[in-house]
This record gives sequence, structure tokens and C-alpha cells, in this order.
Amino acid sequence: MTTTTPTLFPQLAALINTLDIERISATRKEILDPLAEFIQHKVKTDQEIRLNFICTHNSRRSHLSQAWAQAIAAHFGITNVYSYSGGTEATALFPMAATTLKNSGFQITSLSEGTNPVYSIKYAANKAPIIGFSKTFDAPFNPSSEFAAIMTCSSADQGCPFIAGAEKRFPITFEDPKAFDNTPQQAEKYQERSLQIATELYYIFSKVKA
Repeated sequence: MTTTTPTLFPQLAALINTLDIERISATRKEILDPLAEFIQHKVKTDQEIRLNFICTHNSRRSHLSQAWAQAIAAHFGITNVYSYSGGTEATALFPMAATTLKNSGFQITSLSEGTNPVYSIKYAANKAPIIGFSKTFDAPFNPSSEFAAIMTCSSADQGCPFIAGAEKRFPITFEDPKAFDNTPQQAEKYQERSLQIATELYYIFSKVKA
């Protein structure tokens, strides 16, 4: 299931190589390990790996997770990974989340404007972009079955106990950087959360053997 690893954009590749999984606590690793096992099973059985990152508004954490999962899977040469995101309701991809990804080395292009803008999010020159916009987790753009539902916020996890079509459900929640919107710490806190998500996904994919 592995092929030649695509060439990630240099800034993004350099950042990924600095991620330190030793900073993840043993307790947190116990939360992350089941998703690694799910992905490992899919690799062994040569199945597509569909990951749907779900938050309340599909505006921040779920998009950060979607982008990092696709890039880090490529970093490890794990193919057949298809990363999605959705919310219990649709709002908009928050601009600071897109800016944070851009500052990390993703190539962000605006495809449309309006109340729910659409972005192209690329991690490698020769790979298809992630299409970033806010949608519900069960929107037609997302898979309807045989996917992992990864709950990235506690409110969505508690408020939506059943995800139709999900093969398995994984509560891997993160604190919301929204708390720092319109403060001097905004950029710093979004980057901090983005790097936490990236580091934990790096840990997950590092455990997967082809």
C-alpha cells in the first residue's frame, strides 16, 4: 500500500520533521492508539482509509486535523488515505485557521468568497488539493459509510452520540483556539493548537507499518 513518498512543500516538510512525539503524555497516547490500530488494519487489508474529522462548526479544529492528516500520511508514504471534515452544523472555515495552515507551509488558494468561502489546501505540488469549506459531517461531499468518525471537540462528541455510516468512532478532542479570537494571543494560540494536532497525528501515523 506504500509508494514513493510525494515531495511535500519544503517548509511543510521541515516543520513535520521537527514534531516531537515524546511530548505526548502516556494518557494521551492511550486515546490516540485506537485510531492508529484502525488505520493499521486498513493498511493490512488493503482498504481505503477514510477519516472524517468532526467538530461542532467545522471551522477550526476539524479543518486543521483534516489538512494535517493528509499531509502526514503522505509524509509516511501511507496511501489510500482520504481525509474529510464536517460539523454538526455548517458555518465557515475561520480565516485564522487557513492562515495558520499557510504559515506552516501549506499552499492556500481562495476558490470562492462569501459567507462560506472555499479554499484549495495543498501540501505537495503533485497531489490533489484538499477542498476546505464548512459543511455538516453527513454532507454529500463526505463519505456516507466505512469511515472513521474522529470527534475533535467535546461538544460535538457529547451532542452527537451517533454518527450514521461511521465504521468506528474516536473521541480525540482538542481545546478550541476560538477562545483567543481578537486577542493579541490569537496567532500564537492557533499555531499552538495546530502543532498539537500535527504532533498527535504524526504519532498516530508513525505507528502504522506498511
